[in-house]
Amino acid sequence: MKRFESLPAILCILAASACAGGEGGGDSPGVDLENHVIRIGLLIDLSGPASAIGRPIQTGYEILYRRINAGGSGLLPEGWTVEWVTRDHGYNPQQSVQSYNEISEDVLFLGLSFGTPTTLPLQPMMSRDHMLAIPASLSSRTGRNEYTPVITPTYRTEGMRAVDWAVERSGGDVKLGIVYQQDDYGMDAVEGFELEAEFHGVEIVASQPIAPGQADFTAVVSALESAGAEYVMLTILPGATGPLLGTAAQLGYAPIWMGSSPTWLDAFFDPDVVPPAIFANYYNVGSLIHWGEDVPGMADFLDAFEAHGQGATRDGYILSGYLYASAGIEAARRAIEAGNLTRDGLLEALHTIRDWDANGMYIPIDLSTVPYDASRMVRVTKPIMAEWTWETISDFAPPESDGAGH
Repeated sequence: MKRFESLPAILCILAASACAGGEGGGDSPGVDLENHVIRIGLLIDLSGPASAIGRPIQTGYEILYRRINAGGSGLLPEGWTVEWVTRDHGYNPQQSVQSYNEISEDVLFLGLSFGTPTTLPLQPMMSRDHMLAIPASLSSRTGRNEYTPVITPTYRTEGMRAVDWAVERSGGDVKLGIVYQQDDYGMDAVEGFELEAEFHGVEIVASQPIAPGQADFTAVVSALESAGAEYVMLTILPGATGPLLGTAAQLGYAPIWMGSSPTWLDAFFDPDVVPPAIFANYYNVGSLIHWGEDVPGMADFLDAFEAHGQGATRDGYILSGYLYASAGIEAARRAIEAGNLTRDGLLEALHTIRDWDANGMYIPIDLSTVPYDASRMVRVTKPIMAEWTWETISDFAPPESDGAGH
């Protein structure tokens, strides 16, 4: 196993207390105690069906890491820097396993494991290796494993919140539909959607699965329209969102569309990419803040974007990547300050994160218990297409059925 070895590291093993107080402590793959360097792995889709999300998320991670390495960020104790190793798994589970095996001995943790179907196969190996990973996945199943903490509300919670809002907006007499990706991502939202529909006593009249990369949505839209679905939840990738909504517009079908977090791309704001009219009835159901929102940490992010974005153009997933990266860095900071920057020490530090909001960039999250349920607070927002911004339609709230034991 490859390790960063040094005399201070050996001394830390013999006298761990000497390395406390911000020196890191312990001996672990991916940690260079002498030079105060942490090596972090990134597994991501840069070439597959989710690459339109993966590429900007990678940029967000790199912006945060460059900000740290420039000094003065306060995100890690001064003098500590990070190195990162990236592998493209193309949203392919087998390639994800291969990529993990390529880097697992050389990194302290995975700052990013992108995607639900590409993270779940890694969980047994992560448990074996005590390898923490921050998944870009909101799957409830992902969050059942101690080493893959879901750091925002899950797709299941988003599905529940969507039903609440549809019932509230319609006055309670509503016919629901859902279009979902036929994998754990989609099924997690379906589960929450069905639970909350049962709680409210409303009917789901159409439930339509699609495959990643599917191009023709005529049959899906026709089934929704024939069933009379008035509010339709979308739990699909953004590569399907535009074509599906465009097909519906061509067929004259105009329900209220409720998209889970990954259904949107900021490229949709560009009228040269997609006609704005097809998003007239689109709403997003999620928890992360939007670009430029008035929260304390936004100015730091925008400054970092300008300084370290290396010519990147604005994209909401850059902000998402920056936020996902911050959770892993916060755990590392706490492990350093506890004098135990090892894989086990990192996990212990993660579990001390309670009521943490990254300077207002998160709704406060709690990562202290497993299965992870970091937050239940989800809101509904609507894109203001001409202004490239968002309007809050229904503020942050937990699912109404929470008190009923769901």
